[in-house]
Amino acid sequence: MPGHAADLHALASARLAADDAAFDVAYPGDPVTRQPLHTCYVPADRAWTRTPRTWGDTALAVLDRLGPPPGTESVADRIRGKLQAQPVEDLRIDLEDGYGHRPDAEEDAHAETAGTTLAALGSDPQGPFVSGVRVKGLQPETRARGLRSLLTVVDAARAGDPGWPRRRTVVVLPKATSPAQVAAMAEVLATVETSRGLPAGSLRLEVQVEVPQALVGADGRIAVAGMLSAGAGRVEGLHFGTYDFSAAVGVSGGHQASDHPLADHAKALMQLAAAGTGARVVDGSTNILPAGDDDTVLDAWETHARLVRRALRRGLYQGWDLHPGQLVTRYGVTYAFLREEFAVAAPRLRAYVERGPGRGDGATLDEPATARALAGAVLRGVDCGAVEEAEALAATGLKRSVLDRLAGR
Repeated sequence: MPGHAADLHALASARLAADDAAFDVAYPGDPVTRQPLHTCYVPADRAWTRTPRTWGDTALAVLDRLGPPPGTESVADRIRGKLQAQPVEDLRIDLEDGYGHRPDAEEDAHAETAGTTLAALGSDPQGPFVSGVRVKGLQPETRARGLRSLLTVVDAARAGDPGWPRRRTVVVLPKATSPAQVAAMAEVLATVETSRGLPAGSLRLEVQVEVPQALVGADGRIAVAGMLSAGAGRVEGLHFGTYDFSAAVGVSGGHQASDHPLADHAKALMQLAAAGTGARVVDGSTNILPAGDDDTVLDAWETHARLVRRALRRGLYQGWDLHPGQLVTRYGVTYAFLREEFAVAAPRLRAYVERGPGRGDGATLDEPATARALAGAVLRGVDCGAVEEAEALAATGLKRSVLDRLAGR
């Protein structure tokens, strides 16, 4: 008879079929790929195949001279091991702001070198597991130059390695102002893939949020949310541009920083827009660099360490690094933070699995969403080397497959 549960289910499902399908497209879920701890930006005229190793050696020399930053002494061996084995996790060769405007012939040459560098790094076992290029944006005045450089990079990379790209490869769209620009770049990348014989979807897209129009459009809508859907599943990151954004909203030079209230507001909107879409939000940079005498380096480390830890507490697990000396604080603070998280998460996960959701251990009451976050914290530590996998399995009493399932992987 009408009104049975099955009838109500059929009624609701028929009414919501289109909405269900649209939701699944817009929110496919969190990404399952490993997230880099940072992105290193290097101008194209200073980037070559030895850049990651050079950064690592420079960072090791500073670590040897000054020791680990305060608060990271317990992970000093892990910092050293990381700098020796894989000093840079994510490299972006920059043909935009960090590179500037050059004569066409000069930028053509540097774009070609960028392509051959990306090809070589893609087969280097110690190389970054993510790499890519930032070209000039799609504003009318830079559009032609940016697209010309993009093609030059791709052609040079394919000439250097016909099997390129062998690892995750990203193209950065800077100063995006509208979903239409993101849609255009996604179409450009698809066309490049087809014309150059690249696998479909192999050129990933990152959008830099550097202007207020990227957050709130003229129609009052949150534009960055529209940018994610406009990327047709290709956008894997939203990168915050600290200094362009701060200047655009009128913050004076002496107060421009990633912890400014307006910067926090922008990143919070980005996190809300990106949740469940498969895109990650990446913190911006600090221009206070650990370069010069020891006191200057230590002061810069203190600033960088504070900002990195602050970002981690806010759920931003990746940020920009602009100087080799920042690798020491990036890895030290992140490893220390993730080990602290692990010490809390492991016993709670064990209790959750043993007692079941909603029962807790007398001190906490964890539900599936919290268990997902706890398992994610443990696996984030394992991914980057802050925690050994055997250590994680022993402390939680769980198999790796169970941890993956709890984390939504």
